[in-house]
Amino acid sequence: MRKLFGTDGVRGTANIHPMTADMALRIGAAVGRYFRREAGGVHRVVIGKDTRLSGYMFENALTAGLTSTGMNVLLLGPVPTPAVGLMTRSMRADLGVMISASHNPAKDNGIKFFGPDGFKLSDQAELEIEALIEAGVEPAQAQHIGHAKRIDDARFRYGERVKSSLPRGIRLDGLKVVLDCANGAAHRTAPEVLWELGAEVVPLGVSPDGHNINLGCGSTQPQTAAEAVVAHGADVGICLDGDADRVIMIDESGTVADGDQLMALLAGRWAKAGTLTGNALVATVMSNLGLERHLAGQGLHLERTAVGDRYVVERMRAGGFNLGGEQSGHIVMSDHATTGDGLMAGLHMLAAMVETGRPASELLSQFDPVPQLLKNVRFTLGQTPLEATPVQAVIRTAEATLEGKGRLLIRESGTEPLIRVMAECEDEALLTATVAEVAAAVQSATS
Repeated sequence: MRKLFGTDGVRGTANIHPMTADMALRIGAAVGRYFRREAGGVHRVVIGKDTRLSGYMFENALTAGLTSTGMNVLLLGPVPTPAVGLMTRSMRADLGVMISASHNPAKDNGIKFFGPDGFKLSDQAELEIEALIEAGVEPAQAQHIGHAKRIDDARFRYGERVKSSLPRGIRLDGLKVVLDCANGAAHRTAPEVLWELGAEVVPLGVSPDGHNINLGCGSTQPQTAAEAVVAHGADVGICLDGDADRVIMIDESGTVADGDQLMALLAGRWAKAGTLTGNALVATVMSNLGLERHLAGQGLHLERTAVGDRYVVERMRAGGFNLGGEQSGHIVMSDHATTGDGLMAGLHMLAAMVETGRPASELLSQFDPVPQLLKNVRFTLGQTPLEATPVQAVIRTAEATLEGKGRLLIRESGTEPLIRVMAECEDEALLTATVAEVAAAVQSATS
C-alpha cells in the first residue's frame, strides 16, 4: 500500500505533513535517484507549477533534492498540467513534475510526476519511490551535482500544441466565449489561444495573487461564469480548474454541462468520422448510467475504470483507445495529449459549434442523465470509517435496496480526507433516502 501517493501524486495542506518543504526535498532526491539509476550521461527533469503561493517553496525544495542527485532541472514556471506531460517528452526529459493541488483551495498543494513518455507514473513506480524516501538517498558527489535553468517559452510551446489538435482551417471568428481560468495555471495561455483563433474572449479568473486559485471560480464553482455567459450574451462558457487539466462547459442559457456530456459529444463525432478507436469511450465508475445507455444506443461501448484520470489513461493505453475522461471534466484525447487537458477539450467543443452551426445547448445535451446524488463525508486522517461493522451493514442493506433499480458507489477520495457516497436511481425519493442513510452511518463512524 502506498503511504504518500494518492490517486494523483502527493497532496495535502502546505506546511503540514506530507506537504512540507523538507518532505519535498526528500521526494525530489528519491525520484531523482529513481530516474538516474546509472551514473554518467545527461539527466534532466522539467518542473511546472500552478499559481499557489506555496508553489515557490516546493519548486525550490524539489529543485534542491533533484540537483543533489545529479538531475538537471528545467523550470517551466506557471503552466497547465498537460504542458508538463508535453514538455517532458518534447525536451527528452527523464521526468516531469507538476506542483499543483488541481481544484483544491489555495492552502493545499501537491506534486504529480510524469515519466519520460509523458504519462503519469504507475502504482509500482510510486511504491518504489516511497521505498527510496524511507531508506534515504545518497547524494551525488560534488562534481556531479545538477544545475537548474528557467525555460521562458513553455506556455507558448504548449499553446501551439493545443491549437494544432484542431482540424486544419478551423477558426472561432464570431464566437463570444466566457473563459474562466480559476486564477490558475492557464490564466495567460488560455485567453491567448482563444484570441489567436479568432474568438471574442470574456476573461474571468485571470488575476492570480497566490491565494485566490479556485476561489469562487473555476470548474468546481461555475456559477459566476454561468452568470457572465447570460449577462454578456455569450455563445458558450469554458471553466478550467487550477491546473487546467479539467473543464466544465456552459451553454448560452447558463446551463452547466459536466464531462459526461462533453465526452458523449466527442465520442459520437469521432465515431461518425471513423476516428474513435475501438468504438469505445473510457470513463470511471462515477460517470452517469445515462452516458452508458446513450453510447450503447450508438453501438459504442463504455469502458469503466477506478476513479482518477491516471487509471483512465492506463486503460486507454492498454486497450488502444483514444478518448476517455471523467465526469468531473478530465478529458483525455491521447492522439494529442498524455493526460487530461481542459483547454484542448474546450477547443474541440468550440470546433463542433463551428462545424455544425448548432448552439452549445444542443451539443451539450447529448443524453438525459439518470438522477445521481453525491455526498462527501470528511474524516480525520488515520480513521477507517468504511471498515466499521455498522457502516458495512448499512452499505449491504442499501445495495440490496437499489438492486435492479440503480447502483451505489462508496469510495475514499485519493486527494482529500473524504468518503464519497454516490448513488444513481430513477426513483429520486429512494435515491435521496439511500444516500442520506449511508452518509449518516459513515459520519457516525468518524465521530
